[in-house]
Amino acid sequence: MDVDKEGKAIDLSHYRGMIGTILYLTATFADADHAGCQDTRRSTSGSMQFLGDRLVSWSSKKQKSVAISSTKAEYIALSGCCVQVLWM
Repeated sequence: MDVDKEGKAIDLSHYRGMIGTILYLTATFADADHAGCQDTRRSTSGSMQFLGDRLVSWSSKKQKSVAISSTKAEYIALSGCCVQVLWM
Protein backbone atom coordinates (compact mmCIF):
# COMPACT_ATOMS: atom_id res chain seq x y z
CA MET A 1 0.00 0.00 0.00
CA ASP A 2 2.38 2.66 -1.22
CA VAL A 3 0.15 4.43 -3.73
CA ASP A 4 -3.55 4.44 -4.55
CA LYS A 5 -5.09 3.82 -7.98
CA GLU A 6 -4.32 7.37 -9.06
CA GLY A 7 -0.66 7.19 -8.00
CA LYS A 8 -1.04 9.34 -4.85
CA ALA A 9 1.02 8.36 -1.81
CA ILE A 10 -1.02 6.70 0.93
CA ASP A 11 -0.71 7.84 4.53
CA LEU A 12 -0.14 4.48 6.25
CA SER A 13 -0.42 5.97 9.73
CA HIS A 14 -4.07 6.84 9.00
CA TYR A 15 -4.91 3.20 8.17
CA ARG A 16 -2.85 1.83 11.06
CA GLY A 17 -4.70 4.16 13.40
CA MET A 18 -8.09 3.00 12.12
CA ILE A 19 -7.12 -0.67 12.46
CA GLY A 20 -5.75 -0.04 15.94
CA THR A 21 -9.01 1.62 16.97
CA ILE A 22 -11.07 -1.28 15.62
CA LEU A 23 -8.88 -3.81 17.42
CA TYR A 24 -9.14 -1.79 20.64
CA LEU A 25 -12.92 -1.57 20.43
CA THR A 26 -13.50 -5.12 19.21
CA ALA A 27 -13.31 -8.02 21.61
CA THR A 28 -13.54 -11.50 20.17
CA PHE A 29 -14.06 -14.84 21.79
CA ALA A 30 -13.64 -18.18 20.04
CA ASP A 31 -13.97 -21.71 21.34
CA ALA A 32 -14.34 -25.23 20.00
CA ASP A 33 -15.05 -28.67 21.32
CA HIS A 34 -12.82 -31.51 20.11
CA ALA A 35 -14.61 -34.15 18.03
CA GLY A 36 -17.96 -33.21 19.52
CA CYS A 37 -20.02 -34.99 16.86
CA GLN A 38 -19.98 -38.72 17.57
CA ASP A 39 -20.85 -39.63 13.96
CA THR A 40 -18.39 -37.46 11.98
CA ARG A 41 -15.86 -36.64 14.76
CA ARG A 42 -15.95 -33.02 13.62
CA SER A 43 -15.65 -30.22 16.15
CA THR A 44 -18.09 -27.36 16.64
CA SER A 45 -16.76 -23.79 16.58
CA GLY A 46 -18.34 -20.90 18.37
CA SER A 47 -17.38 -17.24 18.36
CA MET A 48 -18.67 -13.86 19.47
CA GLN A 49 -17.57 -10.39 18.43
CA PHE A 50 -18.20 -7.34 20.56
CA LEU A 51 -17.86 -3.68 19.61
CA GLY A 52 -17.35 -1.96 22.93
CA ASP A 53 -19.84 -3.69 25.22
CA ARG A 54 -22.34 -4.59 22.45
CA LEU A 55 -22.55 -8.00 20.82
CA VAL A 56 -22.42 -7.39 17.05
CA SER A 57 -21.89 -10.88 15.66
CA TRP A 58 -21.92 -14.49 16.77
CA SER A 59 -21.49 -17.84 15.12
CA SER A 60 -21.82 -21.51 15.99
CA LYS A 61 -21.18 -24.13 13.34
CA LYS A 62 -19.68 -27.53 12.72
CA GLN A 63 -16.13 -27.34 11.39
CA LYS A 64 -15.55 -28.49 7.79
CA SER A 65 -12.56 -30.68 8.65
CA VAL A 66 -11.73 -33.17 11.38
CA ALA A 67 -9.22 -31.77 13.87
CA ILE A 68 -6.63 -34.24 15.13
CA SER A 69 -6.24 -32.39 18.43
CA SER A 70 -8.08 -29.93 20.64
CA THR A 71 -5.41 -27.32 19.79
CA LYS A 72 -6.11 -27.65 16.07
CA ALA A 73 -9.86 -27.37 16.73
CA GLU A 74 -9.20 -24.14 18.66
CA TYR A 75 -7.04 -22.75 15.83
CA ILE A 76 -9.76 -23.51 13.30
CA ALA A 77 -12.31 -21.70 15.51
CA LEU A 78 -9.97 -18.73 15.96
CA SER A 79 -9.29 -18.43 12.22
CA GLY A 80 -13.04 -18.31 11.53
CA CYS A 81 -13.40 -15.63 14.18
CA CYS A 82 -10.60 -13.57 12.58
CA VAL A 83 -12.29 -13.83 9.20
CA GLN A 84 -15.47 -12.40 10.72
CA VAL A 85 -13.59 -9.49 12.35
CA LEU A 86 -11.82 -8.67 9.09
CA TRP A 87 -15.16 -8.73 7.27
CA MET A 88 -16.66 -6.32 9.80
